[in-house]
Amino acid sequence: MADLLFLAHRIPYPPNKGDKIRAWHLLEHLAQSHRVHLGAFIDDPDDRRYVDKLRTVCASTCLVEIDPRWGKVRALTGLLTGEPLTLPFYRHAGMQKWVDGLIADGVDRVLTYSSAMARFVMHHASARRIMDFVDIDSDKWRQYAPTKPWPLSWLYRREGEKLLAWERRVAAEFDASLFVSAAEARDFQILAPESAHRVGYFHNGVDADYFSPERAYPNPYPSADKTFVFTGAMDYWPNVDAVLWFAAEVLPILRSSLPDCLFAIVGSKPAAEVKALASQPNILVTGRVEDVRPYLAHAAVVVAPMRIARGIQNKVLEGMAMARPVVVTPQALEGIDAHPMREVWLAADAPAMAAAVLLALNNAEVGQAGRRRVLDSFAWSHNLIRVDQLLEA
Repeated sequence: MADLLFLAHRIPYPPNKGDKIRAWHLLEHLAQSHRVHLGAFIDDPDDRRYVDKLRTVCASTCLVEIDPRWGKVRALTGLLTGEPLTLPFYRHAGMQKWVDGLIADGVDRVLTYSSAMARFVMHHASARRIMDFVDIDSDKWRQYAPTKPWPLSWLYRREGEKLLAWERRVAAEFDASLFVSAAEARDFQILAPESAHRVGYFHNGVDADYFSPERAYPNPYPSADKTFVFTGAMDYWPNVDAVLWFAAEVLPILRSSLPDCLFAIVGSKPAAEVKALASQPNILVTGRVEDVRPYLAHAAVVVAPMRIARGIQNKVLEGMAMARPVVVTPQALEGIDAHPMREVWLAADAPAMAAAVLLALNNAEVGQAGRRRVLDSFAWSHNLIRVDQLLEA
């Protein structure tokens, strides 16, 4: 087996949030045909307990703990150097030495996961380097800017501009760059036309056997039988923005028709604004749960009211895989080839979303069709073939 260097900005296990889900399935797949050397950062102390799991999959590892608070201090040095703040956040001499040593020893295939990790191999042009951007990070910062007061609005706009320049540089120097969907790849080709011929994509997948509606799951909800669930990491601003908007604009409309309904917000590390929602009637904030499937299985409707989004939303695919009716905004449906009103419910504003939720309550056929779409189009084993082809080109 050939050796492969895999670099990720976050330890890719457990696969309990969007970026880690894609990274873990990618790593697990590549380990079947390569001796994988994994370099990654640990930004959550709770993830230390999964180090041994990764060592059973990889030939070697360099897993570095970072304190996000000190990382933010390092990031500010980018204001002096002209870099995007993302790069100094992940600066680490020990990781750089480990990477240089592996390549000096003959490791000549590299896959970097997220643009920040490209910094460690930019000077190793002799290796075959594949970049999995996943989505256009710079555009997320651009979308954040209008939602924040000054000076954060200025800082986020700056990060969007600087990070796009970095993404273009990486795409120009690497052998190939990948995104999560055809739409995301096309958007980047427009932003970086000089590298358009080396830009492609592979879809995220879903383990449809794991996310199966055929299993029996304990009901985690109280007595309310009309439960609308949102799942995701609740310290991530697009998710925070989504649930705040749903609670303020959509839920009051639903309460008028369904006074006993429940909006369940399921995900780790809820931000202060999200925790505060738990004091309102008809809202449940769970925090971290060991298994999200019971919350999906016993929900009447899965909602994804994203207003800020890039790439594919795993929460949508998981809800579809569980054969639940899923109600999404256009932003949440980007990159997912599903037919609105036949496989998912689509709504662009609060009244339309409330109406779609009410319709979805009595339409199990859409949930079943959504699962069939996942089975047809979102199998990891099929989607990851593209990565194999690029590494061996």
